[in-house]
Amino acid sequence: MTNIEIDSDSGYCFGVVTAIRKAEEELERSGSLFCLGDIVHNSDEVERLRLKGLKTITHSELGRLRNVKVLLRAHGEPPLTYQTAKANNIEVIDATCPVVLQLQRRIKQAWDEASSLPDRPLFIIYGKEGHAEVNGLVGQTDGEAIVVQEESQLDNLDLDRDILLYSQTTKSPEGFSNIVEAIKRRKRKGSFRFFDTICRQVSGRMSKIREFAAAHDAVVFVSGSKSSNGKVLFAECLKTNPRAMLVSNVADIDLERLRGAGSIGICGATSTPKWLMTDIRNHLIDNL
Repeated sequence: MTNIEIDSDSGYCFGVVTAIRKAEEELERSGSLFCLGDIVHNSDEVERLRLKGLKTITHSELGRLRNVKVLLRAHGEPPLTYQTAKANNIEVIDATCPVVLQLQRRIKQAWDEASSLPDRPLFIIYGKEGHAEVNGLVGQTDGEAIVVQEESQLDNLDLDRDILLYSQTTKSPEGFSNIVEAIKRRKRKGSFRFFDTICRQVSGRMSKIREFAAAHDAVVFVSGSKSSNGKVLFAECLKTNPRAMLVSNVADIDLERLRGAGSIGICGATSTPKWLMTDIRNHLIDNL
């Protein structure tokens, strides 16, 4: 009999929990709500909420709406989004994660303070280009901050300017440290201040996911394809347990790879709902 365990530490972070709670409360009241972008980077959860009345819209669609309610998800938004909402008489249900909101304010304050300097520092965001949270952070600098994810991207930057470096909250501490050291090696003059702005609730899962993966013969890691956090955590899983498998839902499971395992662990990203991990556990119980 195979032992199948769901990781108790996996699943939504508090920012995502709050965003989904706010969406469900409004859907319960009115049966309809717009959400700017996918509420969470998990297509199965997006579909579940769509069936309840949640309509996902783009930024261009936001500009055409009038007199409606729009949820801003945990990832946060740039100032322009709030300006558009105000101009269009849109009621904003703001579910920006408090950690992200604090970081936005921190960058905005630094940017405003730097505006009085004769030479403004180079603002760098360690993160994924085009990611919703990163777009919101760059927006605090009037779109001027440079987004860097790989060391090679530093080649085209003037690193002898004064530099301020921040991180997307869901990136890995190791990756941030690597960028910091790469800038230090290349920098010949000017100041360099860097701020580890990674969410500790998220980064704290790194060590826990390694422990969980090591405790099982095989691992099924559940994550949506758009989840940056999922990519980081799965990479840690795979380092620890080469028998780790990345799936979005039940349809992706390769049962043959799991046969013969005495214990199977099921875990996921901060954007992975518990109900989806439970569905996968039930599927494995029924089919192995």
